[in-house]
Parts: sequence; structure tokens; C-alpha cells
Amino acid sequence: MFDDFFTRALIAGIGLAITVGPLGCFVIWRRMAYFGDTMAHSALLGVALSLLFDLNLMLSVFIVAAAVSLLLLLLQKRGALSTDALLGILSHSALSIGLVMVAFMTWVRIDLVGFLFGDILAVSQADIDLVWGGGILVLAAIVYLWRPLLASTVNPELAEAEGLQPERARLYFMLLMALVIAIAMKIVGILLITSLLIIPAATARRLATSPEIMAVLASVIGVLAVTGGLFGSLHFDTPSGPSIVVAAMGLFVLSLLPFGRNRNVETAIHSTHGGHH
Repeated sequence: MFDDFFTRALIAGIGLAITVGPLGCFVIWRRMAYFGDTMAHSALLGVALSLLFDLNLMLSVFIVAAAVSLLLLLLQKRGALSTDALLGILSHSALSIGLVMVAFMTWVRIDLVGFLFGDILAVSQADIDLVWGGGILVLAAIVYLWRPLLASTVNPELAEAEGLQPERARLYFMLLMALVIAIAMKIVGILLITSLLIIPAATARRLATSPEIMAVLASVIGVLAVTGGLFGSLHFDTPSGPSIVVAAMGLFVLSLLPFGRNRNVETAIHSTHGGHH
């Protein structure tokens, strides 16, 4: 019916959408959209290091993204600058260092556009195994960490008092983000990862009545965006990665239509998890 490459792209994209949905919810709840961008931008530095030292690409991207997360935590503890200022510095520095390193490596032919925007139509069976294997691992970790993550999102002091170790939960969350970015980079590219994290979760927020429903809805909306974007790109001969983001944006715009919005999901989180400060 469809070409093999299109079927593989669909399977990989759906696996990725299911994985990033719940993580995207925490990005929205914690107001960390810029953090997602920073992690994604650091991926190019990971690419440069993997080429320079002949390392596994995914491992190299994961190590760099994790290192940037830890550096952010250390700098936040020092309290010299606001978080958004630190993120701005780390984001643009990592991206620029990566680009400068790539420029120096004249012996390497590198497809920068491929890394920046991904090429979902070029995924192999091995990539699909990686996406679904890594995705199951990430989702299992989110289920296991759900309560401490949610409690520390609402009220870190209360989470600390309940012995839920919010700092540790935050570190695990950042490492999961680093893993997802390493997995997703080849498929949707550095610049589009954040949009797949944020747009479906932001859409789900308009429709959900509880945090759990929002997490599931974010995955479902992501799957719809991937499917719609890929079929759209096939039909209109447009680039596949950006087409997926445009489809996600279309779903978000639809969610803004006034058809009796449900109770705000943040209110639900606060009432369920003792968020009275």
C-alpha cells in the first residue's frame, strides 16, 4: 500500500509521539519550554563531539545534553543569574560551539540541515527498535517517578516534607529529557524536538481535567500530528519534520475554539496533590 520508508517513518514517529507526550506535560507544568530548547541546541555539540572522537552519535548527544542539565543545576544553586538567563547562555553557547567545531572539521562532510530538521523518511529498522525500546524505558521511568515528579512540580517544599526528594526527581526528569532528545534527534531534528514536546502537551492542557488524562491526551495528539503531518507531506510534497509541527499547530489552534473548556488541569493538580501554599 505505502512504500517501506513511509511505513517505517510512521511507526518511528508514532513511537516518538507516545514517548514525548507525558514528558511534554511536565515541561509545560514546570514552565521549562526554554529548557527543552537548550537541551535540543546542545545536541549539535554532541554531534560535533561524536564526529571528532568517532563516538556513537546517540550516546554522544545524550552525554552532552545530560552534562548541560547538570551544569544548569549547579549554576542555579549558585543563584547568580535567573534561570532563563542561564538557559539563554547555555543554549546559544552549546549550539555555537557545536557549529564552530564542525567548521574546523574540514575532513568531515556533514549534513547540517539533516541534523537541524531531521529526516524521518530515512529511518531504518534499527532506528525504530531504538525509538520503541528507548520509549518504553522512558515511559516506565515516568510511571515509576510520577508521584514525586508531580508533587515536586506543584509544591517542592511539601514534596520534601513527604520524603519524595524533589531534587532527585528533577535530576531524573532532566536525564529523561536528555535521553528523549538523543533518540529523537535523527527523526525530527534538533530544531523540531521542542515543538513535538510542547505543542501536543499545550493542546492537551486545554482539554484535560486531570494530570493523568493530560499525559495520555498529549501522546494521542502527538500521534495525530505525526500521522497527519506525514500524510500531508506525502500528499503536498512538503518536508516531513516541519509538516508534523504544522499538523500539531493546527490541532492546537482547533483546541482554542470555544467549545466549553474543562476545568483547568493545573487546578486539578493542585487540588489532588495538596497544592495549597
